[in-house]
Order: sequence, then C-alpha cells, then structure tokens
Amino acid sequence: MKKLVALLLSLCLLVLAAGCGGNDSKKDTPKEKTKVSLGMLRLTSSAPLFIAMDKGFFAEEGIEIEPQWFDAAHPIAVSTASSKVDVGATGITASLYNMAANGQKLGIVADKGREQKGYSSSALLVTTDNYNAGVKSLKDLKGKRIGITQKGSTFHYMLGRMLETQGMSLNDVEIVPLSKLSAVMAALESKQIDGCILNEPNITKVQKAGYGKLVVQVGDVIPYQTSAIFYSPDFMKNKDAAVRFMRAYNKACNYYYEAAVEKKDAKKLEEVVNIVAKYVKAPAEDIKAGLPYIDKDGKLLVSDIATQIKWYTDNKMISGTLDAKDVANTSFLDEAMKK
Repeated sequence: MKKLVALLLSLCLLVLAAGCGGNDSKKDTPKEKTKVSLGMLRLTSSAPLFIAMDKGFFAEEGIEIEPQWFDAAHPIAVSTASSKVDVGATGITASLYNMAANGQKLGIVADKGREQKGYSSSALLVTTDNYNAGVKSLKDLKGKRIGITQKGSTFHYMLGRMLETQGMSLNDVEIVPLSKLSAVMAALESKQIDGCILNEPNITKVQKAGYGKLVVQVGDVIPYQTSAIFYSPDFMKNKDAAVRFMRAYNKACNYYYEAAVEKKDAKKLEEVVNIVAKYVKAPAEDIKAGLPYIDKDGKLLVSDIATQIKWYTDNKMISGTLDAKDVANTSFLDEAMKK
C-alpha cells in the first residue's frame, strides 16, 4: 500500500513539473512587433539604418520600421519633436535646439555621422568656373554667394565654423538659402551661386557631372557631430521599444564600421555599399567613393553638442537657454549595450 501511495505522489509531482515547464515556454513567446515610424533623408550617413532594415536587425528586436522620407532636415526635427514620427535621423540644426530650448522634450540619442579628418561626408564645393578662376580655398570665398538649404542648418553651421578658422565670418559671404538639397545643386549647376556645402552622395554626383569642384572636406577643417538619431517625446516614454531600437542600431553601426571604416573584408564592404546604394538610389561606385565616418557603437560626440549650442547662441539662432545635458540622452544606447 505504501508503495502505491509513493507511486501516485511521484506521478503528481511529474504532472506539476510538466505544468510549470509549460508556463515557462509561454514566457519565451516573442513579443508582438512594435511599429516605429522613422523620418530620414536618402543620404549615405543613414547607412546603419539601411543595414539594420535590410539585414533584419530591427526585425530581430521586434521592431517594424515604417520609413518616412523627407527632403530637408528641418521638417524631420519638427515631426520628431511633435511625435508625428517616432524616430528622426538627420542633421542637428538650430531649429532642433530651439524646440528643445522652448520645452520640447525630444532627445538626441546616437551618432548618425560626423565630420572626421580623412573621411568624405560633407564638403565645400564651388562652380567649375570659379575654381578655374582661382577660388580654391576658404579665404577665396570673400564676397561669394554660397548656397545652403536653410538658415540655421548644418550647412550654415559648417560654413560659419570653417570661415572662423581663417579669421573670417558669415558676414564675409552672401548666404543664399534654397530650402532643398536638389535646389542647391541646381543653383550651382546654373551658376546662380558661386559655391555650396553638400554631403555624400551629392558631392560625388556634382563632381562627376562636371559643374562643381571640391575645395575642402569639412572634416579636414573641424570635428563636428553633423547628424544624429533623435527620439520623439512619446517614443522615449516607451523605454522597452526605445532600447530595442538602439540594440538593433548598435549592431548595424558595428557592421558598418567593420565594413566601411576598418575595411578588412572586401565582400562585406561591397555588401554594405550595395545596401546603401539601394536606399539612397545612387550608383554603387558613387557610394563607395564617399562613405562617412560613423562611430563603431553609434556613440554620440556629446562634447560637440555643447560647442554647437554655444555657436548657434552666439550667432543669435537660438532663442532661450539650453544646456547640452537637456537634449543629449545616451541612456537608451547605454542600456542597449549592456545586453
């Protein structure tokens, strides 16, 4: 009788154990996908985003990307600050800092391309006629008409900072805001402007077309955190999704760095070039000629954010006061890199 009772007890324990195992398997069920709207431009500096989308890194983290394409940086900043898009990927402009200074709680969370010595990201170009006439340095720009997208844009900042290295200022040139990159390029081609600041792949396009010549790469003159990944106020509240997005982005930055910066694997480099070319809609050879520097982990150059805020403030492009710590938020990437 005792043996029978012991047998029955053993069977009961086995059933309970099986039940517990079943509950554990339910806990491992993948989470429902989180849709994330992503505002960006078709620029080479968005390479890690293109890689994460194309290779399924976002999908691995349960993130479903809904890309929204823009023609300029300012509308992306506005859409991100108002939570019309969850994530913005573009240049860090005066308008973005102004929104932050006036209470908008968006966050600059990761690197998306910086000006680094020896890398082609952004550059000053002049018309071929001007170049042939001797306009071959920053000092030669005095009195020239220089095209930018918008006042307070990254191009405006780059031009001002570079002129200052030569003891000059924005007052030494005529600034011509043209709203869109395509309009800037068209104005250069039609000689309505003498020069402009452009980024890749447009630098290569203009030179190949023959109507513009490169004067200097921005990264060879100043270090500059040109563009970044921004989180909207609403998306920052969803910490789980925000960290998962960063985990995928961090993985893609590693992939890009190994392929395009270290260049240890020719096949990997070719793969990355082709992925970027597909999204940017430019020839692969143009992409390969102008791959920008992006931090291996996607880490933000926080010290430069403070430099930018001071410059924009000194040039009366920011109304109100703003501290770098109020807008730079690396906590999501820091958390993502722990796992």
